[in-house]
Amino acid sequence: MPYRLSSSSDSMTPRERWLALFHHQQPDRVPMDYWGTPEITRKLMGHLGCTTRHRMLRKLHVDFVVHATPTYVGPKLQRNTDVFGIRYKTIYYGNGKYREAIGHPLARYQSLDEIVRDYTWPSPDWWDYQRLPAQIQGFEDYPIRGGGSEPFLTYKELRGQEQALLDLITQPEIAHYCLDKLFDLAYKNTLRILETLPGQVTMTYIAEDLGCQRGLMLSPTHIRTYLFPGMQRMIALTHQAGAYVFHHDDGNIIRILPDLINLGIDLLNPIQWRADGMDRAMLKRQYGGQLVLHGGMDNQYTLPFGSLAEVRQEVLDNLHLLGESGGYILAPCHNLQSITPIENILAMYETGYKEGCY
Repeated sequence: MPYRLSSSSDSMTPRERWLALFHHQQPDRVPMDYWGTPEITRKLMGHLGCTTRHRMLRKLHVDFVVHATPTYVGPKLQRNTDVFGIRYKTIYYGNGKYREAIGHPLARYQSLDEIVRDYTWPSPDWWDYQRLPAQIQGFEDYPIRGGGSEPFLTYKELRGQEQALLDLITQPEIAHYCLDKLFDLAYKNTLRILETLPGQVTMTYIAEDLGCQRGLMLSPTHIRTYLFPGMQRMIALTHQAGAYVFHHDDGNIIRILPDLINLGIDLLNPIQWRADGMDRAMLKRQYGGQLVLHGGMDNQYTLPFGSLAEVRQEVLDNLHLLGESGGYILAPCHNLQSITPIENILAMYETGYKEGCY
């Protein structure tokens, strides 16, 4: 085991730690990241006596990512409606809440001609990018994330999930047109962010939820046809700016992982290893030389329902299986939920910090 107890101060900043992995170098220790719902974040802040999220994360030695997000200044939006005209409803589930789409503005259209004639797509001019430098001021030692794309998620909410899936087979002209529009908006948005923060953006977020517990939600043919061309364009833009691609894809995506690597992704999240086909040792062995692996802390059983001993052991397993010689960022494999015991979260980060030094 290449790990030892941490007996001295960190010798690298969080930004240097992330960049070392992207450069295929070994950092001083395994970086750690945080993903959590607002409810669990507030609980954790209260438990640790922290008045801000950033203070909480620093107390946990988390190498958190700062998000550079332009400010919306476009046409006034209706209540509970986003820039695409999608209506949302807040769904309460006891200990927390999520927004779910309930109004799909493109669902009523039967032809491409109708959409072209009647629907107005958002413009990148609807956002103010000049406030971005102020957002990242004071966070020079942390990685910065700006821009990216996740078009099929939006397309499903524009058309309704069932119709969006049917479109790929029955109305490909609508699917191509809409996804091209969404990719184009993401490209222009990302370009403006990169131009406003030259050389300062560490990574873009080029994502799509294509996997489920046992396999892919879309066929590889449909993924390659509808999504890969736009993703490749986004990845090229990112790399031209000297930044790296953070790719999020839940579940079992092993059938298309070689394709994603060929497209140029630099990091794979969330390493949902309880899904079929996502064995950690295999991922590290076959792809660890090409990808940074991010996540790996199970959010289906271990973190919400496991014992302290099980949480600590999973951290050690991930350090061994995914973190050997570098290339791994310890993080939950999904947002920590409100039911997650605070003690389990603390055990994850304490163990990762103490045992993750090289």
